[in-house]
Amino acid sequence: MTRRRVRTRAKLLDAAFSVFAAKGFGHVSIEEVCEAAGYSRGAFYSNFSSLDELFFALYQERAELIAEQVSGALALDGPGLDVPAAVDRVTDVLLLDRNWLLVKTDFLVHAARDPDVARSLLEHRARLRQAIADRLARARGHTALPAVLGDTDGAAHAVVAAYDGVTTQLLLDRDVEHARAWLKQLLTALLTDGSGTPDHRQN
Repeated sequence: MTRRRVRTRAKLLDAAFSVFAAKGFGHVSIEEVCEAAGYSRGAFYSNFSSLDELFFALYQERAELIAEQVSGALALDGPGLDVPAAVDRVTDVLLLDRNWLLVKTDFLVHAARDPDVARSLLEHRARLRQAIADRLARARGHTALPAVLGDTDGAAHAVVAAYDGVTTQLLLDRDVEHARAWLKQLLTALLTDGSGTPDHRQN
């Protein structure tokens, strides 16, 4: 792929992000994306075969960014895991952008009706959970988790579920700062005994 084509593709994705967030998937035309990006339909079709393909590429790009941010934030500790500090780092880098959440929700609804798209969404969510589970597993023997969560996979599922819940509320109340603070409190409570320290009854 030439540099020019890379730039064209990136501009189309950025423009599509804004248009999809504003109008919703299913209410956007190729012409609207092209107009927002400043390109012709020819430029669009040289990069994407359809709006579905563009939407899929947009979701993958943003979702991979989140997975990388979470993995990077969790990689900064030593063998042990300072849960409050790790939670602070993760919630500071997580995308809590309302436009992204609108696009993500549209993609979820789209995936619910299309098994092929659903498989891709499930694969991404599995990678995100695995990154969290791997970090928690490395802390085994150094930092204990509350027994109610079960194993590290169970803890990872709980973390992703908490993020889903907080971001759903954010779509409605639009309060980003409250969402970030609430996510920190919720994840710290999930991964500790409630006081901010690990539950040392578990090995």
